Amino acid sequence: MNAGRRRFRHAACTSLALALPLAALAACGGSGGAEASAEAGSGKGTIRVWAHQGQKSEDAALQNAVKAFNSTQKDIKVQLRLIPANDYTKTITATDASQLPDVLEFDGPTMANFVYNKKLAPLDSYVSQRTLANATDAAKAQGAIGGKHYGLGMYDSGLGVYGNKKLLDAAGVKYPTGLSDDWTAAQFTAALKALKAKDSDGKVLDIQEGNGLATEWGTYGFAPVVWSAGGALLKDGKASGALDGPAAVSALKTFQSWKPYVDANTDGNAFAKGRVALSWVGHWMYPAYSAALGKDMVVLPLPDFGNGPKTGQGSWAWGIGAGTKNAKAAGAFLDALLDDANVQAMTSANGAPPATRSALAKSPLYKKGGPLRLFAEQLAKPCGDAHITKSCVAVTRPLTAGYPTVTAQFSEALNSVYGGADPKDALSKAARAIDRDFSDNAGYQIR
Repeated sequence: MNAGRRRFRHAACTSLALALPLAALAACGGSGGAEASAEAGSGKGTIRVWAHQGQKSEDAALQNAVKAFNSTQKDIKVQLRLIPANDYTKTITATDASQLPDVLEFDGPTMANFVYNKKLAPLDSYVSQRTLANATDAAKAQGAIGGKHYGLGMYDSGLGVYGNKKLLDAAGVKYPTGLSDDWTAAQFTAALKALKAKDSDGKVLDIQEGNGLATEWGTYGFAPVVWSAGGALLKDGKASGALDGPAAVSALKTFQSWKPYVDANTDGNAFAKGRVALSWVGHWMYPAYSAALGKDMVVLPLPDFGNGPKTGQGSWAWGIGAGTKNAKAAGAFLDALLDDANVQAMTSANGAPPATRSALAKSPLYKKGGPLRLFAEQLAKPCGDAHITKSCVAVTRPLTAGYPTVTAQFSEALNSVYGGADPKDALSKAARAIDRDFSDNAGYQIR
């Protein structure tokens, strides 16, 4: 595994589902049917908590939160189990709902599948109204289905284009100063051409190609191109006519045209070492990039393809196991876990945008005047997963139990287009495969 891929899998495990665990969900038979409901219980006693094993700093922040909770009250004792990230989603998928813990972490795109398979219960009755009200709108959009909340997160995620000010200025490229001043897709292409004219090898853009486009990175990183063009991955439960519609096809033709400007970035250092002027990636690269470029680094929104700039969002979240016998205790732990002290500790550990209003307002990186304020401004304009208008920015990946099929087919089509395939043909093939799968599974309806 090269350095770029390794950095994505560890840093972005705080933000994105990995492709293999998502693929494992696709084979998971759906049940739909009546909603799972946890038992309230006494609100006292021992509860089990599962979480993914991430970066050491993340693990330490979570372990400290559990230790503090156990030491500051006597009614509830939390037993924490960390499971390696590569095995985490597969472990939940393979475990019967009755054997799952009282509280479990999950990556955002997997939530609908776990709800569909009755492994998560609504948490609205068990966490405090204060906790729900303090969650950002973007975080709540990821965690809600049918008006009920199944997940709340400590942190979120976001995309942008990091720019090397020195190289941009040398090429005479005017770049955005914020969301209200974003590049159009045509202006972005023109910027690439201008940068190429001043570059020895003509490779001026990094798109984290080393992570693989036929993976979750392909969907998270470049579905915003489709959304920004006015297209969609799904519309009314179908991909045909949406994913392969004129807007999506046109957007991927433009994306395809950028390939000659892309540095393959096999060493993971194309932007940090100044080989490229632009890097299309997320918040997680800020520490390395800011250390390398200092004041020469600027943070820019993704280009606007006609329906406004868009970004992916969503990350790991917490929910209540459908088989718990003590949901009151589970909710009490979640209330504590999502307080300012714990959210600030976690987001200091991983650099992600806080998913609570109060912690976000205090964050040195994301508060007004902070170097990553752009990401907070994007998340403050959530679209949800269905109503993607020109005025919203942060789009939730489709909330469907069939998401594993959606992301597998879209990312494969994206990779094919990048490799030279006709966008209409690749997207139509993907749309047909998605619709066949949805038809075979009664539309993955969660009832």
